[in-house]
Amino acid sequence: MHGARQRRADALVHNAGLGGATIEGLSPEGDHPLQKAWIAEQVPQCGYCQSGQIMAAAALLAKTKNPTREQIVQHMSGNLCRCGTYNQIVAAIQRAASQA
Repeated sequence: MHGARQRRADALVHNAGLGGATIEGLSPEGDHPLQKAWIAEQVPQCGYCQSGQIMAAAALLAKTKNPTREQIVQHMSGNLCRCGTYNQIVAAIQRAASQA
């Protein structure tokens, strides 16, 4: 909440204007730099983890405008990808950071 990553499912419920962000609210048109980078780097595979991955990346970029690879890996370490697209995820975050 308020730009910080949450690992609790109940953090996704309506927050009565307290700043809770959702994947749908990132950009209704799908033109957020992260969304575009995700497509450009061909991150999506099965889609199971995509919302959590993108929102975690958004939280990282909100606090660190140009993160290093190590910062990205550390921040994203709590999000599992069943398809193993970790290298593409890192590349997408780096791309989004360079376009923001």
